[in-house]
Amino acid sequence: MTKNDSMESAVELESAAVDAAAQELPETPAVEAVPAAADADDEAGEDDEEELDSEDSLTYANGVIEKIVAMATREVPHVLGMKGNLVHFFQEQLGAENLTKGVTIEVTDDNRVIINISVIIEYGCYAPDIFDDIKERVVERLDAMTGLEVAGINLRIEDVLTREEYEASRKTFLDNLKSEDKRDEEPEE
Repeated sequence: MTKNDSMESAVELESAAVDAAAQELPETPAVEAVPAAADADDEAGEDDEEELDSEDSLTYANGVIEKIVAMATREVPHVLGMKGNLVHFFQEQLGAENLTKGVTIEVTDDNRVIINISVIIEYGCYAPDIFDDIKERVVERLDAMTGLEVAGINLRIEDVLTREEYEASRKTFLDNLKSEDKRDEEPEE
């Protein structure tokens, strides 16, 4: 190797090292005259983009949390049903059960949840015990499935029925639906 060849190799190596170092350095932004408030907003937007690009994320739709809460609540003895409006009850009877009826959630600033539940309980049962059972079951299920912390649970007893009354009201409602369907299917004369 000649002196000239070794100098060319050294220059190529140095050039490659400079190129590699330049790729590792962040781009220097052009200087712009931007008001301070707008500049802060732009920087916050860039930080958000960097966080989205560089961090993993797990989020839950409110409906998912509500569904977990409703299903956990239904597991509690002496809870006959969840309270929703007539449309929800109608959908449930047609097989399109809305499992989140009777449940709403609020997310606090520190990512904990406040849960509002409306239920129908069995007549003759001690409501405070049912409340304690619901709290325990809901907190247990949410923690096991999502890791979310519960900030509070508000339980509203919407109705008290005997199990027989509850089943009879469901049966009456279904019978009324069936008779309406038959009337709709009969040809008009």
